[in-house]
This record gives sequence, C-alpha cells and structure tokens, in this order.
Amino acid sequence: MTVCLVSDAEIAGMNKAFRKKQGPTDVLSFPASSRRAGSRRIKPKVGHTEEKFLGDIAIAPAVAKRNAQIYGRTLPVEMKILILHGVLHLLGYDHETDRGEMARTEKKLRRRLGLA
Repeated sequence: MTVCLVSDAEIAGMNKAFRKKQGPTDVLSFPASSRRAGSRRIKPKVGHTEEKFLGDIAIAPAVAKRNAQIYGRTLPVEMKILILHGVLHLLGYDHETDRGEMARTEKKLRRRLGLA
C-alpha cells in the first residue's frame, strides 16, 4: 500500500470527486482491488507469499492534527489510527454499510496496538 500525506485542499478535492462530500476529511482509501463488495473482505491466505498491492491511503496531517487536539491524542497516535482505519477500508470494511463491523474490528485492533 501507499500512504500519501496531502494538504487540506487536496483531500477536499478528492473528497468531493470521489465521495461527493464537501470539505476536507482526515483519511481516504483507494483500494486497488475490485473484489470489494459490502463488508466482504479480502482475506490473505496463510503462507501465501505472492505480494498484493492493497491500494492507496491519503491522509491530511493538518486535519489529523486538529482531530488529535480534539480527542486529546498526540499527532503520531492520530496518524497511526488513521492508517489503521485506511487499511481496514483497503481490506473491504465499510463503516457506512456494515452495521458496526468495522467499528468493532477497529476498536479491538486499537486496543491491541495501544492506540486508545
């Protein structure tokens, strides 16, 4: 996967173009695979050695910094949370349609990774 750090203006443009939403957001994910559908996830095979490009994640550090201040976190922790969130999207999770599955998975992973 690729993680790109972009300006508020750049992510606002992407948000409008790809999600039809106004203004900047903190993170956007662009999966490389067309195998995503609803909450079906791409599951890596155990022992599978073939590399697979998951896609791209765009993060707006300025938005992340503002959110970190709101939530009482450091910027490095906020960035890790956004990368995790983006990776879950690349794996096919969709919090807008999955009835809480992504949120539960993200919460569990954040606890394991010490990203409360």
